[in-house]
Amino acid sequence: MPFWNNASEDTQPIVHQNPNHNNNNSNDYTPNGRRHRSLATMARASLLTWRSLSLNPDRKLFFLYEPGKQVSSAVRMKNISRSYVAFKFQTNAPKSCFMRPPNGILAPKESILASVVKFVEQPEHPEEKKTTKDKFKIVSLKVKQDTEYTPELFEEQKDLVFVERVLRVVFLDPERPSQELEKLKKRLAEAEAIKQAQKVPEDNKAEKSAAPPEGIIDEWKERRERYLAKQQDEVVDF
Repeated sequence: MPFWNNASEDTQPIVHQNPNHNNNNSNDYTPNGRRHRSLATMARASLLTWRSLSLNPDRKLFFLYEPGKQVSSAVRMKNISRSYVAFKFQTNAPKSCFMRPPNGILAPKESILASVVKFVEQPEHPEEKKTTKDKFKIVSLKVKQDTEYTPELFEEQKDLVFVERVLRVVFLDPERPSQELEKLKKRLAEAEAIKQAQKVPEDNKAEKSAAPPEGIIDEWKERRERYLAKQQDEVVDF
């Protein structure tokens, strides 16, 4: 159930650049002799003005192709605007994909490395091509500095929501070296290092409080997973 049905790639200006374009071409002038700005130039300028986040990667999200396993990817996201920006991930495959964090608010110039996890299903036929139609959409909303993120935030201001990017899932063969594979490994290593750095040392945890019974931990995990599923259970038709 998408929180914004009108959010799509089509909301972004489409830029077409002519590789043979020459600034000295007489076709670039109006009949009265004045040079006019092309629609592509204006669209490009508008797009840069609207966009609040930079993404790396910004087109495709790579995963290792390991059928029957849960695989990970990561995307670097930075707030390049002067405002505080709320963001949210959406996917057209919420049952097999989830993101951490799935949403949040970034201060100006702040960046995060978001982890994306996907379960790779076993193909019906081993010879099938390693492709998928899964996609991830990142939407943004400029907010005030003291704004707290709530699930209703984007719905309340849906007319101001901007589609930053739609990332297409692409599988990589773990046995076949490539630049994309090396970049993926580096991002995953960085994400793991950040995760470990954020963990409270076991010794400090023991000093603060005794470990709760295992049943309580399991219940907390279940509640947490239900919460994440609720946040991300938005099937988006791209």
